[in-house]
Amino acid sequence: MQDKVVVVVGATGGIGSALTHKLAPTGVRLVLAARDAVRLTTLTDDLPGQVLSVPTDITNPQQVDTLIEKTIAEFGQIDILVNAAGAGILKPYNSLEPADLDKMLDVNLKGSFYTTQAAAEEMQKRKSGHICNVVGILGKHSMGMAAAYSASKFGVVGFSKCMAEELKRFGIKFTLFYFGGVDSPFWDNVNLKVDRKKMLSPETAANAIFFALSAEPQAVPMEINIQPDSHLFF
Repeated sequence: MQDKVVVVVGATGGIGSALTHKLAPTGVRLVLAARDAVRLTTLTDDLPGQVLSVPTDITNPQQVDTLIEKTIAEFGQIDILVNAAGAGILKPYNSLEPADLDKMLDVNLKGSFYTTQAAAEEMQKRKSGHICNVVGILGKHSMGMAAAYSASKFGVVGFSKCMAEELKRFGIKFTLFYFGGVDSPFWDNVNLKVDRKKMLSPETAANAIFFALSAEPQAVPMEINIQPDSHLFF
């Protein structure tokens, strides 16, 4: 991992923050992206090594382009992209407003697509790269109250697999992560009764991502599915 350039989108979230703290001591060069500039600065100041922070709204393609441009200007390349940003709206299908669907598609689907597309363009030039999209278990299995959320996450799976086919000849690997409930700020604004003590920790998710990134070059961990034993989908 030494000297690799790792872009973490959603760096200030539960999984993103845990991952940056795990990666920083390994000698990687980190690029952190999130919407909240203040939280991003606080996180950056807490990490050792070479860290570039770029406040970014991934629903805006121009801001995503700026993120990639600043990464290349600072470090000259992108080796790894981790898409850990996301938003959640869980409510009955007939209570969903158009704005709810727009938010799920804009943040979870379009935002992930824009960052993946932009990073892949740079990786293709070097014929090397690894893209990690944190999908969540509701991108593989359906659940009541999650129509809009699952629609956005199933979409991430679809475009990721299509791009993986197109880009494998350029040495670009994709890994999709299907984590079950993770005790992160995601749940702060979700109006469901859940027992967060029984969820996965952000550190467990970060360890799984780190494992995928540390695999030997010829190994491609295509999908990683980890769920709490209190709520399993098969």
